[in-house]
Amino acid sequence: MPEAATAPAARATIGDSEFDRDTAVTLREPGVYDIDLSAGWTIINAVNGGYLLAVLGRALADALPHPDPFTISAHYLTASQPGPAVIRTDVVRTGRSLSTGQASLFQYDDEGREVERIRVLASYGDLDALPDDVRTSAEPLVLPPMNQCLGPQDGPAPVPGSSAITDRLMLKLDPATLGWALGSPSGKGEMRAWFGLADGRDADPLSLLLAVDALPPTAFELGIAGWVPTVELTVHVRSRPAPGPLRVSITTRNLAGGFLEEDAEVWDSADRLVAQSRQLARVRLG
Repeated sequence: MPEAATAPAARATIGDSEFDRDTAVTLREPGVYDIDLSAGWTIINAVNGGYLLAVLGRALADALPHPDPFTISAHYLTASQPGPAVIRTDVVRTGRSLSTGQASLFQYDDEGREVERIRVLASYGDLDALPDDVRTSAEPLVLPPMNQCLGPQDGPAPVPGSSAITDRLMLKLDPATLGWALGSPSGKGEMRAWFGLADGRDADPLSLLLAVDALPPTAFELGIAGWVPTVELTVHVRSRPAPGPLRVSITTRNLAGGFLEEDAEVWDSADRLVAQSRQLARVRLG
């Protein structure tokens, strides 16, 4: 008898995936949530800022009457570590189409003192209630076919420390933005990639908060290696993404005084611009 074919692994679904489990928050009392930050989303021994933003975004989605983040701005005060954390939310205003809230994530130091890690202010609405009218001069991101792009598994890890997050992502980088991995950075400050979650879960508004901060730093293509910690990150979610992989483009035009900006665009499989972001990050020079 012929050998039985191996059944393909089942794709994870929205609401039942590693990302959903690792961003799930537990209501302790009104406005207060507990979470155990997963070590699976670390890079260079710190928890990824996009994952953290999704955690806070999930808490605010529960605290506010509207389901979807429209705009969310985060200030990263101290580096978060895997382990227990508490999120405190506050409803600032509720309206018919938008509600606004703020949230902070806290952990404890070695002496048991509470330390604020991140503070965010966000406005939420219902993406499904938005009109279909789109007027834009933005052009969809064009990438080489996915089988011509390269992922972390295609070469040695270029950054010392933990890269656990790469096991959770489907990341295929445009070879034109990979000069840094070959020792020849282009100096252009660009990073482009196909993006998804490794377990096949389709994107939703919360995972877009991760997507804008999941690519290697543009500083690598500027010839700067090492950790590039985020100081502030603002994300605009423009539409609920269609099923399928996302395309992400991140650019930097100005590095000055040890800080740079990263502007991101996220396009879905229907060629819609579904998210935009800007962050300010610190670089370690010399």
